[in-house]
Amino acid sequence: EHMRLTFYGVRGSIPTPGEAYARYGGNTACVHIELADGTDIVLDSGTGIRLLGNKLRSKDTPIHLLLSHNHWDHIQGFPFFSPIFQKDRDIYIYPGQTTLPEHDQILRQMDGSTFPVPVSALQSKLHLTIIPPEQDIWEIGTATIRRIPINHPGKGSAYSIEEKGIKIAYITDNELYPPYNKETDFLTFVDFARNADVIIHDAQYMMSDMPAKTGWGHSVAEEAVKLAMASNSKKLALYSHDPDRTDEDIDKLVEHCMDYITIAESNLEIFASAEGQLLDFTH
Repeated sequence: EHMRLTFYGVRGSIPTPGEAYARYGGNTACVHIELADGTDIVLDSGTGIRLLGNKLRSKDTPIHLLLSHNHWDHIQGFPFFSPIFQKDRDIYIYPGQTTLPEHDQILRQMDGSTFPVPVSALQSKLHLTIIPPEQDIWEIGTATIRRIPINHPGKGSAYSIEEKGIKIAYITDNELYPPYNKETDFLTFVDFARNADVIIHDAQYMMSDMPAKTGWGHSVAEEAVKLAMASNSKKLALYSHDPDRTDEDIDKLVEHCMDYITIAESNLEIFASAEGQLLDFTH
């Protein structure tokens, strides 16, 4: 039995077309997980979700969309996600726990003057599934979902997806050491990601970008590496690449992070997330 994970969008903030970004990809946040039983879980709905929609259109089973938060780069692909135009297709949307509880923001972007097709015209069955604040664990198919608050302006959620001993932690748009009051401290994140097969973590910045970017709600890659090592994760996927970072810059960032792993004599595998990249976990 297999659990498969595919990256469809790995960029932070805004899409980055152009040759210098082609290898890692310019679409914003979107990750697809297919459970062993075929259940589809989608993490975030940035521009990367469009291509995923073309793939999921051939199935008729429900789609579960987990949102970290409502910033534009995490919801902007939704109006172009073709299953929402399929008659009677069940799509469950789980909003992030944001400070402003605008749970339907992903749908409201389609109303008014910003998009030609209003949500009311869609024939799919959209289920806005609001998990109560006091409940941070639930089931989707054969998987157990957990969530934890991220340190980000306006807040939001990180998720872990566990199925038959395989665990994926998705922690994006998260500042591990913010200058403002933390929602979640480093050691709580360590517990949350403990023994993950892969931890997908925000690595938008590097130490060298600081202090200019402190408080912007993203982590530096070096801290993501420390979190992955501390949580005994097997793999770290650096994610939410800065729009100013070219493919070559990302290569250098990975090399720089490898030095940390070498010094720590850790077995951690590290890579920069790339569009179209597939991870296959066998149970």
